[in-house]
Amino acid sequence: MNKDSKIYVAGHHGLVGSAIWNNLRQKGYTTLVGKSHKELDLMDGMAVREFFDAEQPEYVILAAAHVGGIMANSLYRADFIYKNLQIQQNVIGESFRHSVKKLLFLGSTCIYPRDAVQPIKETELLTAPLEYTNEPYAIAKIAGLKMCESFNLQYGTNYIAVMPTNLYGPNDNFDLECSHVLPAMIRKIYLGKCLNEGSWGAVCKDLNKRPVEGITGDHKPDEIITVLKKYGISKNQVELWGTGKPLREFLWSEEMADASVHVLEHVNFEDLKGTDKDVRNCHINIGTGKELSIRELAELIVKTVKYNGELAFNSDKPDGTMRKLTDVTKLHELGWQHKIDIEEGVERMFNWYLSE
Repeated sequence: MNKDSKIYVAGHHGLVGSAIWNNLRQKGYTTLVGKSHKELDLMDGMAVREFFDAEQPEYVILAAAHVGGIMANSLYRADFIYKNLQIQQNVIGESFRHSVKKLLFLGSTCIYPRDAVQPIKETELLTAPLEYTNEPYAIAKIAGLKMCESFNLQYGTNYIAVMPTNLYGPNDNFDLECSHVLPAMIRKIYLGKCLNEGSWGAVCKDLNKRPVEGITGDHKPDEIITVLKKYGISKNQVELWGTGKPLREFLWSEEMADASVHVLEHVNFEDLKGTDKDVRNCHINIGTGKELSIRELAELIVKTVKYNGELAFNSDKPDGTMRKLTDVTKLHELGWQHKIDIEEGVERMFNWYLSE
């Protein structure tokens, strides 16, 4: 891959896509192509084809996806499978039609069975049932992974699939309904701190930046209090979903970007397919290989934010998968390891949130 190779980053405004874009820039790649959702709807097959016809990218990074946390996955199951399948079909299909030299497909470790052997090796894929709450999203990502693998086997393409663990970092989504667990917890606990300390101006500023169900800081105080209470945020308590017992692994998004670019630069399908007659599980886990409980994460955020109210867990709400730790042996063997641990990452994340 040359520094002037044309690289299309699908989803370059998102959490991972923006980090990958910045990483490529920092490494001297000069011909990057990105389109916002308004400029290019990746669910529109004709629009995607016209984009590829016009741009003729040599390399493609598919970081665009319809994503969300446990609440969104539970409520909008059809959206998660339909939209992701459509995006993948269009981008991977046009990459093949335009003879893209290499494609990097970003999935998720939710592809693995709910009761997978821990830590989870790539070989655990399709060995048992999935976690119910995110099954539609997981099936879509498995389909994308298998599409890459199948094109490689039938047509000799060079499409690599990477499965990142839970990610967090700059440009994350802090929407209380649709965000992932870590940014949602940071925002909830921060707003709880503001209410607890009587910092009404800070609450209003936060909601003006990121309205909750259309409620901004300009609405009446009782309307703001009501909508925040719906999400477990009140003056003296912040309530989180589940028991707090599930264990989770988290990776700083800029490190995910560095790992992705490392794979794009140094790893090919031939390095991954092995010598078995039946070629499968050629994807790569990307993570830290370290975990902590949701309760421990919440307590870390409480300490970082300096929140003095009560922290509660609602055990009537679902926990999701109880444990989901990746085995990153393959990644390490391919020459990449993480450097930023969760304590440093949470502090960075909270400071970024405040700066925004």
